[in-house]
Amino acid sequence: RSSWLLLAPLLTPPVPVITAPPCSLCPEGAHRFQWIRNLVPEFGISSSHVKVLSSPAEFYELLKVQIKTAKQRVVMASLYLGTGLLEQELVDCLEETLEKSLQSKGSSNLRVSILLDYTRGSRGRKNSRTMLIPLLQRFPEQVRVSLFHTPNLRGLLRLLIPERFNETIGLQHIKVYLFDDNVILSGANLSDLYFTNRQDRYVLLQDSPEIADFFTELVDAIGDVSLQLQRDDTVQMMEGMVHPYQGDKMAYCEIANRRVMEVINSARTRQELLHAKTFHSSQPRSSLLSQQGSQASGGLKPEHDTWIYPLIQMKPFGIQIDEMVTETLLTEAERDARIYLTTGYFNLTQAYMDLILGTRAEYRILLASPEVNGFFGAKGVAGAIPAAYVYIEHQFYSEVCYLHQQERVQLQEYSRAGWTFHAKGLWLYLAGSDLPCLTLIGSPNFGYRSVHRDLEAQVAIVTENKALQQQLHQEQEQLYLCSGVVSSSTFEQPNRYVKLWVKLVTPLIKNFF
Repeated sequence: RSSWLLLAPLLTPPVPVITAPPCSLCPEGAHRFQWIRNLVPEFGISSSHVKVLSSPAEFYELLKVQIKTAKQRVVMASLYLGTGLLEQELVDCLEETLEKSLQSKGSSNLRVSILLDYTRGSRGRKNSRTMLIPLLQRFPEQVRVSLFHTPNLRGLLRLLIPERFNETIGLQHIKVYLFDDNVILSGANLSDLYFTNRQDRYVLLQDSPEIADFFTELVDAIGDVSLQLQRDDTVQMMEGMVHPYQGDKMAYCEIANRRVMEVINSARTRQELLHAKTFHSSQPRSSLLSQQGSQASGGLKPEHDTWIYPLIQMKPFGIQIDEMVTETLLTEAERDARIYLTTGYFNLTQAYMDLILGTRAEYRILLASPEVNGFFGAKGVAGAIPAAYVYIEHQFYSEVCYLHQQERVQLQEYSRAGWTFHAKGLWLYLAGSDLPCLTLIGSPNFGYRSVHRDLEAQVAIVTENKALQQQLHQEQEQLYLCSGVVSSSTFEQPNRYVKLWVKLVTPLIKNFF
């Protein structure tokens, strides 16, 4: 049955490629990355508002605290919500907070918006939908649950591909969790593994209303073109909206593109106006004098020393901003710069591989060993996926060796007993610097799926602040500490044996995982 997956590229033609505008990096300091604001809004904040988390337990406890203290809005976008006790506790926290909000004012100002993927959220009899229906039934005016369905899964393809396999065609993969004006960016889903022993990355942006507004509007925009979960577990589109798999595909994608780009462009315009107003109203002075003035006045907000750039990738809708920015960062990285890149699923696009192998920066690429791959030990065909990743890794390593790039491009495998690995992103160290000035954090895995099939979002965090740079450096070191360097002998180990059928099938299906 899964042979239909091989026909998917023919049945779901991609939207025409949008070429990136020419841009180059400026010569000095962290501000060399200001070219990104030509594509997306730039949010200037104080580094004191940024906190890097390190563990699943810390992430889970923060989610609960933030839900319990929310007054105006809770917005959560994830692939799915799990069905275990820890997930039920999150739902209970939402219910308690909504109940308190109703009791305090009679009519609640609190709004809860949850965006999940339709296929993953509908898997099994007990699923994300059944977990959230009680909230919809109890608080119909306050709670919205949107289920994104890819427009590429339609017609005969939708009828023939079974559950689980249908998730290979395209997903809502964004992970954003915001509470009033606090935003958590992560690659972690709302599932017990991600709260206990599945390593990911997490950054909290505190007291950042403009960033919270942006991601609220982004989730609303995707929600508007998604199926709306009803109290009786049915789904329906908003009135007047084109259906994602029953309606005209081109019309649906155009509407979705317009909604999302409206959010990006309006936020970019707002931030440009704010930047111009701030720039013209301030007197010329050095950043040191500015900091001293702010400290002396006491009541003023801290100076901006950190900039947040949201990077969106939605190839089904013709939106390729994250791809443009990532490729430019890899292209422009200078000699002796260091890029630490990590992904839970090592399956880089050809463009990313070519840039890594053909540019001048040093690369340290962290990926999952077979034992910490999320598919390790899975039943059926999925159980062979770790071997497929080993094969892809071996092919890339062989190419590195063929080009004599082993010193410049190094692979490292994360290994930790009893844990799985899901961290993704990169840290950029400029030449001569011991600390990173830029990191990418969010949902993309740098693979074919992230670039071509799924809805993705991450942020570029650029900072001049040494304390925040140190936080990011420690985060990177902590992850890489649990790794070993890959060498030729790595692939001679018995657990790296890849069956012939896996080698034959992997090139045909690698674009689906």
